[in-house]
Amino acid sequence: MNLTIPVLLTIAFTLYPVPGLFAQVPADEIAALKARETALSESLKATPSSVQTLSNRGDIRQFMGQFADAVSDFERMIALDPTQDAPHWRLGIAYYFAGSYQKAARQFEKYHAFDGRDRENGVWKFMSQAKGEGLEAARKEMLSYERFDREPFPALYDMFAGKITPEEVIKHITSNHLEEQKQVVFFAKYYVGVYLTLTGQTAKGLAYINESVALFTPATAGQGGPGYMWQVARLHAGILKSESVPQPDAKTPQ
Repeated sequence: MNLTIPVLLTIAFTLYPVPGLFAQVPADEIAALKARETALSESLKATPSSVQTLSNRGDIRQFMGQFADAVSDFERMIALDPTQDAPHWRLGIAYYFAGSYQKAARQFEKYHAFDGRDRENGVWKFMSQAKGEGLEAARKEMLSYERFDREPFPALYDMFAGKITPEEVIKHITSNHLEEQKQVVFFAKYYVGVYLTLTGQTAKGLAYINESVALFTPATAGQGGPGYMWQVARLHAGILKSESVPQPDAKTPQ
C-alpha cells in the first residue's frame, strides 16, 4: 500500500479545502486543487471511459475530503476495468473515510487475496471493522500473515492484535536501530496514533499522527518518502482535529 505521488500532485495536495475540517487554507491552494479537478473533469467529458483519468480525479477528490465523489470515481473505473478491483486499496481508504466501514473491510479483504503479504492492508481492514463493529470483532477476524513484509508492520500488527503495547512498538524501533529510517518511523507513529484513537485515547493518538506527518513535506513524501500514505495521514489528522473541536450550540429561534 504505497503509491508514489507525481510532483504535480504533491503541489496540489499541500492543503485540503474541506470546510470545517481544515482551517486557514490559502486561497491559492484551494484554487490549485479545484483547477486540477476541473481539468480532469473536462478531460473526462471528452474521454469518459478513461480509467487513468478517473483514478487521478478520485485521488484529487480523496485528498480534498470529497470522499463520496472519490468513491464514485474509483467505482466507475472498476466498472470499466474489473481487473482494478482487487488491488484497489485506495477505494478501501475512501470507503473508510466516507464511513462505509463494511464496504471498506470487504475491499481490504479483496486486496488480501491479491497480496497476502502486506500487513498494512490488514491494519486497514482491522481499522474498518473496529469502527464498524468494535475492537473485539475486529480482533477475531484479523487477516493471517506468514511471511515478513517490511518494518515496522509485524510489530504494528501485533499491537492491533493486542499482543504488544504502543510503547513496545516505539521501543522496537529504537532497540532495532530503525530510528534513522524516517519512513519506518513515519508508519510506526502514524499507526500507533490510529490505534490510540481507536482505543479512546484521541488526544494522545492525534499527537502521534501529527508527529508522523511532520517528518516529511509534500515534496519529500512523494519522492522516496511514504507517498500516498503520508497524504492519508495528513488528512486523517485534520479529520480527528476537527472532530475534537467542540461545536457551538445551535441558537434557539426567537
